[in-house]
Amino acid sequence: MRIAALFALAALAAGTSAQAQTGCITGPEAEAMTLVAMPDIIHETGRVCGARLPATSLIRRSDGPFVAKYKAAADAAWPAARGAIVKLSDPAVDALLQSDYARPLLTSLLVPVIVGRIALKDCGTIDRLVTLLEPLPARNSAGVVVATLQYLKSEKAKGRQVAVPDLPLCTQGNR
Repeated sequence: MRIAALFALAALAAGTSAQAQTGCITGPEAEAMTLVAMPDIIHETGRVCGARLPATSLIRRSDGPFVAKYKAAADAAWPAARGAIVKLSDPAVDALLQSDYARPLLTSLLVPVIVGRIALKDCGTIDRLVTLLEPLPARNSAGVVVATLQYLKSEKAKGRQVAVPDLPLCTQGNR
């Protein structure tokens, strides 16, 4: 699932390496990280899929109320996302993340990698998913992404063939 991949890369960027990750992030922390990346992911997805989607597509209108909702949620979520990044890496990273440049730098590094994984044949499906999620508050949309990742991770743990990265999401009993 492409949306799962979007969050996966955001989570991977949180730690300096797999070995440095000593903990896990909770659902709300994962949602915060997802929210921080969403405005740029939507914008870039609209650019990549633009020729394949109608002009009325939500992801093609990066200056409208849809993206504005995610920008406001991203601003509000940044402190929690920053805390999750610190939790997964090193406490010394917190000082670096206090800079006004940290968040745009992180998203500018992550978003092209995430969106670069989009197959053009999937643009219609992505547009449909975004349209279905549009009426929800931004936090709920992020919750859907995280819940999907948690489900896919649990299916992978059961031995099922599921293409989901090994994310540092806490299990239900490990929050």
